[in-house]
Amino acid sequence: MSLRTPLGRVRGLGSAKEGVHHWWMQRTTALALVPLTIWFVSSVLSLVGAGHAAMVDWLASPWSATFMVLLIVATFYHMQLGLQVVIEDYVHNEGAKFASLLVMKGVTFVLGLVAVLSVLKIALGG
Repeated sequence: MSLRTPLGRVRGLGSAKEGVHHWWMQRTTALALVPLTIWFVSSVLSLVGAGHAAMVDWLASPWSATFMVLLIVATFYHMQLGLQVVIEDYVHNEGAKFASLLVMKGVTFVLGLVAVLSVLKIALGG
């Protein structure tokens, strides 16, 4: 039996005021991914049948490289936000949750960085 009032028991258990920012970032990246994905699919479809050199030339152009980097950054950030929600919702052990979030954020960062550097290497003629 607790001597605390119902209000006293729930204080400190409410929102940490972090969810709104996370929600907005997820929606913003989703909205940005729509035109970027349409651009990417239409660009790749226009290159069907072209050789490796044509694809490299396409990716080496400043506009294509810029849009590709934007697509990669938005995709990996959106993926990280979505996976974070899944881990927070379904992993109940705090140690496992912390470790899972740390590994997931590290892996998404490294994969995104490798993808961006690959595009930049092609775009800058390296």
